Amino acid sequence: MSEGKKTTVITIDGPAGAGKSTVAKALARKLNFSYLDTGAMYRALTLKALRSNVNLEDEEQLVQLARQTSIELSGHRQESARVFLDGEDVTEEIRSLKVTNNTFYIARAPRVRKILVQWQRRIGERQDIVVEGRDAGTVIFPQATRKFYLDADFEERVSRRMKELKEKDKDIDKARLKEELRNRDAKDISRTAGPLKKASDAILIDSTHLTIDGVVEKMLGYIHR
Repeated sequence: MSEGKKTTVITIDGPAGAGKSTVAKALARKLNFSYLDTGAMYRALTLKALRSNVNLEDEEQLVQLARQTSIELSGHRQESARVFLDGEDVTEEIRSLKVTNNTFYIARAPRVRKILVQWQRRIGERQDIVVEGRDAGTVIFPQATRKFYLDADFEERVSRRMKELKEKDKDIDKARLKEELRNRDAKDISRTAGPLKKASDAILIDSTHLTIDGVVEKMLGYIHR
């Protein structure tokens, strides 16, 4: 990115299981942009908090932890993104069920979110990116070049998550997964800090009956207008 040239930021928000991560990676490859997974940053900090036995309901402790933490995302465009927590590759570990079920503590803490948003904005200032999350277009990058809100039917989101877990050789009861996804939706929508919602200027795309390539092509059509 040459000095003085404004970067291009594409945001993709939406609920869990809508396909945001897969679509964002594919779109970034098509555009030759970097891919920024904001959720991975929250997961990495959650992992450190769990390892450090920090009280997840004590925001002051979480703030201090965040200030002493380094989270780096490397590998983009043609590579698989890797997540490094204080120099350690934790890409796989942050996807554990324990981390998933505790990330909302970090996500709902306003002062912690403020620190992470600063990290994310600095990345967006340095390079063209595709960023996905819950509030990428509403809070992190309100002036993004193009915003999308990716959604899908609840049952379809459950099926996709089941498939994803099976591919990783993780066995989980469907009824339990449904309950966890409903709880996660409720937490994402109701939290006071950066709740999940569609930005007023975001383009809604329902991925229920679309392939990944179909979603990406739709997005490219809007981006190149």
